Amino acid sequence: MTLRLYDTSARQIRDFSPLEPGCVSIYLCGATVQAAPHIGHIRSGLNFDIMRRWFSYRGYKVTFIRNVTDIDDKIIAKSAEQGRPWWAIGYENERAFNAAYEALGCLPPTNEPRATGHIPEMVEMMQVLIDRGHAYAADGNVYFDVRSFGDYLSLSNQELDSLRQPAGEGETGKRDPRDFAMWKAAKPGEPYWETPFGPGRPGWHLECSAMAHKYLGRAFDIHGGGVDLVFPHHENEVAQSRAFGDDFARYWSHNAWVTMSGEKMSKSLGNSVLVSEMVKQWRPLVLRYYLGGPHYRSTIEYSTESLREAESAFGRIEGFLQRGTELTGQVEPAERVPEAFAEAMDDDFAVPQALAVVHTTVRQGNAALGEGDKAAVATAVAEVRAMLGVLGMDPLDAAWSAAAPGGGAELHSVVDSLVGLVLEQRQAARARKDYATADAIRDELARAGLTIEDTPSGPRWELAGG
Repeated sequence: MTLRLYDTSARQIRDFSPLEPGCVSIYLCGATVQAAPHIGHIRSGLNFDIMRRWFSYRGYKVTFIRNVTDIDDKIIAKSAEQGRPWWAIGYENERAFNAAYEALGCLPPTNEPRATGHIPEMVEMMQVLIDRGHAYAADGNVYFDVRSFGDYLSLSNQELDSLRQPAGEGETGKRDPRDFAMWKAAKPGEPYWETPFGPGRPGWHLECSAMAHKYLGRAFDIHGGGVDLVFPHHENEVAQSRAFGDDFARYWSHNAWVTMSGEKMSKSLGNSVLVSEMVKQWRPLVLRYYLGGPHYRSTIEYSTESLREAESAFGRIEGFLQRGTELTGQVEPAERVPEAFAEAMDDDFAVPQALAVVHTTVRQGNAALGEGDKAAVATAVAEVRAMLGVLGMDPLDAAWSAAAPGGGAELHSVVDSLVGLVLEQRQAARARKDYATADAIRDELARAGLTIEDTPSGPRWELAGG
């Protein structure tokens, strides 16, 4: 089956045909680092991490660029509010984003350029656009003339006559209120860079056009980001880059929001859930399953209840893997995933359908466990590990086992020894027919968050829900 993905610009699912055979180039709009990330921010990085992993599984060499916007109106506002340098705020939050990506198992990008490291490229792009009549300087600002680009608004499918272009403070000298700023004139007390157009700082949209051009060239395969970036950010990127002479992105891919009470999760609404706090309450692997499990184009309505459901569902998978490997010993992931899983992933990265194949295989594996069919159990474990592996969710992978809940394999071993002592006391109570004491020990373990299962080979424990 040909790999297919939804292209925002075409407003339909298209067969994927790479620019260069065997290679995939992806540019993802990354963090604007005015604050620490909430799970809505990280969903985008996680969704595109899964996309990247699947391309790699399919044999493509992937170049993955994820930028950092480290100069922005919001960062400058935070600097004034907190009395701290803008660059200190940006760097602090950039590290928080990277820690969140790492905690949720996202692979590092091929390159992660910062906007402030690419001012010369932006100046060059603006000069070319001015020379070609697509941009103009005014009052120290540089604006893009939207009427000069005939395909403007084709990505977001809007009408120019009804357009309301977002504008910032100090954007004076526009010929048309719909023109957008590529360069913003310096204001007192704000950071600035010297340019032929006057001192100032880059506009948001120009940054990505310049960095995509530098790292991926005049054309690349996929441009990604949150659905809220379609307009104005991505629309304005298209205009700048194509007017500059680049073919730019061949496919546009956008992930949906994480919402709370029907509203987009955001700082301004005061309803964000910081990743740094969430990983204290929930295992990072469960968070990855929760955020990566729904289709990337489907909105996730956040609630504690839905997270608990995800924890329980993933716990069933983990429980099978644990019981299966207890019977068979260590089993490596299969070389290939089941065909039904591959078909789902090839169809616009349909992770929910792919996970349905995982759960079906787990049920078959549990049935084999009940029958004592060691070979069938080993096959199921290998397939489940292969499928979870390409989603970045294999709990038996060293990347996750080293970061197991509560401090990793060493702590798990300590807990296992302590629980073993308690279970020996329970077994002794049962042997002398003191069932009240045996039940009391089991109840205390349950209150501590452990589930006990009596098996023919003796009692075994696992975390409740896992």
